[in-house]
Amino acid sequence: MHRYYFIRTALLWLLMLCLCTLGGASLFAIDGPLIPPASDAPGPAPRKSEPLFPSLYLNETLQTLSVQEQALPYSVPSYEEYIRQQRRITDYQSILLNNDILAFYGHPLSKRMGILGIYPIDELYVRLKQLGQEYDTLNGDRGLKLAFYIIYGTVWPEGEIGYLRESVLKQYIEFALQNDILVFIDHQIGRYGVVDSLKKMLPYLRYPNVHLALDPEWRTTMPMKEIGSVTAQEINQAQEAMEAYMLANDIPGERMLVIHQFNWKMIQQREQVRTDFARVRLVHCADGFGAPAVKRASYDFNALAKNMPVKAFKLFFKSGVPGAGFDEPLLSPAQVLKLEPRPYLVMYQ
Repeated sequence: MHRYYFIRTALLWLLMLCLCTLGGASLFAIDGPLIPPASDAPGPAPRKSEPLFPSLYLNETLQTLSVQEQALPYSVPSYEEYIRQQRRITDYQSILLNNDILAFYGHPLSKRMGILGIYPIDELYVRLKQLGQEYDTLNGDRGLKLAFYIIYGTVWPEGEIGYLRESVLKQYIEFALQNDILVFIDHQIGRYGVVDSLKKMLPYLRYPNVHLALDPEWRTTMPMKEIGSVTAQEINQAQEAMEAYMLANDIPGERMLVIHQFNWKMIQQREQVRTDFARVRLVHCADGFGAPAVKRASYDFNALAKNMPVKAFKLFFKSGVPGAGFDEPLLSPAQVLKLEPRPYLVMYQ
C-alpha cells in the first residue's frame, strides 16, 4: 500500500511540474504592452504616499500657522514677512488645481519630430490658441494654460545626446513668458543616468514658467531598435534632486516633472514610484500613436498606476513625414476629456 501511495504522490508532483512548466511557457510567450511580468527586484516598500491632489497641499499645516499668527500681539508685517506668508500657500499650490494644460510638442529645429518644429513660433502660438479654445469650451469652469513642450536632449546612435542650443531654447522660454505660456523641457536620457540628465535642465527652473520631463523610451544605447526604461527608484531620485535644487536656490512654486510611458517596460517596479514630494508634481503621460482602441488601451494601463494620480495624454498629428507614426483617426477634444481618469495635461506632437 505504501508503494501505491508513493507512486500516486510521485505522479501528482510530476503533473504539477508539467502544468507549471506549461504555464510558465505560456506566460513568457506573451509579449505585449499590457502584461508586465513581476518585478525582478521589487526592493523595499515605498514610503506611504497620500496623493493630496487636487486639494490644497499642506492644508492642515497652513491652518495651524494661521491660528498661531492670529494669537500673536497685533503688529504690521514687514514686506519680507508678507512675502513669506504668501509663499506658504503659493509654494504648495498646483497650477493643475484650477487649470488644464494643452501643449504642442516637438523640436524647434526639426520638422520630423513634431508640430513645434513645423511652424514659426508666432504661427505656432496662433494654432495652439485655436485648439485651446476647443478644450476650454469643454472643460467646464476650469481654466486652460497653453504650453510649448520642447525636446531639449535628443538621443543619437549609441545613446549619445544632442542638446538644443541655449539661444533657441531661451527664445521659446522668453516668448512664452510674454504670452503666459508654460514650457516643458524634455530629455531623452540615452546612455546616461536619469538624475544626471535631469540636472542638465535644472538651471532653467529659474524661469517661473519652466517645467521638466523625462522620456524613458529613449533611455537606451540602441534607439529605434529597443524600448528603453527607467526604474521607480530612479524616478524617485530625480524628484528628490529636483526638489532639493528648488529649495537650495529658493525657487518659488510647484514644478511638474512628466514621465512618459506606453509600454510596461518603460517604468520598472512602477508600483514603487512616489508622488508625495511637496514641491514636485509628477505627471504620468500615456505616449504612443495608433488607432483609438490602441490609444485607450495604453491609457487604461497607465490608469492602473493609482500611485501616480495625475495623468497626461499625448496625441500625434499626421505630419506627412515618411515613416512618422500618427493617430488614425485623431481623438477629438471631447473624447480626450472623457478618458478615465481625466488627463490634466494634453499634448500634440
